[in-house]
Amino acid sequence: MTGDPRVHTFRDDALGDLDATGVAARIASGEVSAREAVQAALERADLVQGRLNGIQVRDFDRALLQAEAPQAGVFAGVPTIIKDNVDVAGLPTGQGSTAFTPEPARRDSAFVEQFLSTGAVPIGKSRLPEFGFSASTEYEHADPVRNPWNPEYSSGASSGGSAALVASGALPFAHANDGGGSIRIPAAACGLVGLKPTRGRTVADATDKTMPIRIVTQGVVTRSVRDSARFYADAERYYRNPKLSPIRLVEGPGSARLRIGVIVDSVTGVPTDDETRKSVQATADLLDSLGHHVEEAALPVDTGFMNDFKLYWGFLSFAVLSGGKRMFGPSFDRAGTDNLSRGLDALYRRHLAQTPRMLYRLHRSARTYARMFQTYDVVLSPVVSHTTPKIGYLSPAQDFDTLLDRLVNYAAFTPLNNASGGPAISLPLHRTSTGLPLASHFSADHGDERTLLELALELEAAKPWARIQDPD
Repeated sequence: MTGDPRVHTFRDDALGDLDATGVAARIASGEVSAREAVQAALERADLVQGRLNGIQVRDFDRALLQAEAPQAGVFAGVPTIIKDNVDVAGLPTGQGSTAFTPEPARRDSAFVEQFLSTGAVPIGKSRLPEFGFSASTEYEHADPVRNPWNPEYSSGASSGGSAALVASGALPFAHANDGGGSIRIPAAACGLVGLKPTRGRTVADATDKTMPIRIVTQGVVTRSVRDSARFYADAERYYRNPKLSPIRLVEGPGSARLRIGVIVDSVTGVPTDDETRKSVQATADLLDSLGHHVEEAALPVDTGFMNDFKLYWGFLSFAVLSGGKRMFGPSFDRAGTDNLSRGLDALYRRHLAQTPRMLYRLHRSARTYARMFQTYDVVLSPVVSHTTPKIGYLSPAQDFDTLLDRLVNYAAFTPLNNASGGPAISLPLHRTSTGLPLASHFSADHGDERTLLELALELEAAKPWARIQDPD
């Protein structure tokens, strides 16, 4: 259409308009080679990089070499990218920051080994906001990552670079991780599927293990539910946590009709905006029409939870800024960090004495969360409290207090799953009045990703989401 702002690279090449499962099947059948698929991804990535800015580190030559002998796995030969906050052998890990000069990593991190066991071929590393602290991939002194649906808008964060590349068609799927919504928020902004798994479902990276509360989980962003289902099933071949029920491959909707609780407003007291409220109600109506039992649910936590999570957020920044030279090398200079990192550090220092109680309450949130699922199989809510903001609204260059207030109110729904360790999935079931994706958020009990994937497959079939390459 005339004046369409969307940026995508879907065309008739080795990738076509296929998801990762489709590309893998094409390679396995011999219709295209892995090298042809990777070459197509490199060309597409070059086409969108100037507009979207999703790539941090290019590793194109090595990707072509690896494609000559792809490993076994469900996504053997499928091109992908790895977020720049985990180590890939031979590449620097910049953490989205200019406060230090990263050295090439000596080896793949623990999760990267699991991720690559699927046979995917990384073309480099994707961008994230500094240390993954923000809900938008923006910077004080550099160009932001932009949303393929409309480059004036945020791609979300902290996996915003990965999400922009997948949504634009440059890659079929990509690595993402989630410490407060960082798989689900960019998936929502860019019209993707984003499943944050249960804590311990995937291999934890070394830095994840050092956290007193392990809020970060590793995963992927995809364009289809089947890609997410196949990724987690294949990842279980590499490692399966014996404390969790196996997911196994989910290939279709479940037969059970579920008890679904609906929450529309967050604990912040700031009402969800009208478009988002209506989208949640539309999703609830769809679930009801499919035979599920849907009813309003009570918030499981109060405002104290967000205050505790905000303080823990500050604690993480304090740990980075205080221990930066040990973590990242002698070049680290805390003065080179951005306004959000410094502001969070200062916030924590003012309330440091509250640390023991904050940690105790956040640990206890796992039990609070689990109690919801004595009544419900799934809880439906928004992913975020309002539609995707324009670039600048969450810029780290602005006044810290204003930025923090905006971040807390925007990303108020997702952190409970991180503190508690419960799984959740973002599905792009709707569109905003401006044409951007608008997602719904589904949570389940610890270890019950299978129910989320079965429900997601049912909803995807009942209401296929908009594709960026299709005309309105």
